[in-house]
Amino acid sequence: MRFRLPIRRLLRDESGASAVEYALLIGGIAALLIATVAYLGQTVNNLYASFVLQ
Repeated sequence: MRFRLPIRRLLRDESGASAVEYALLIGGIAALLIATVAYLGQTVNNLYASFVLQ
């Protein structure tokens, strides 16, 4: 019986929920940035090379 109360208290604790939500949001934004750079990187490189060669 003594062990059930701390476990119930731990399961009801929501103090770290905001931190987890922010971490997921930041992770999603980082993934989008990485995908954008990977997609546009070669295009920007080609554009820069065409300016340099002129």
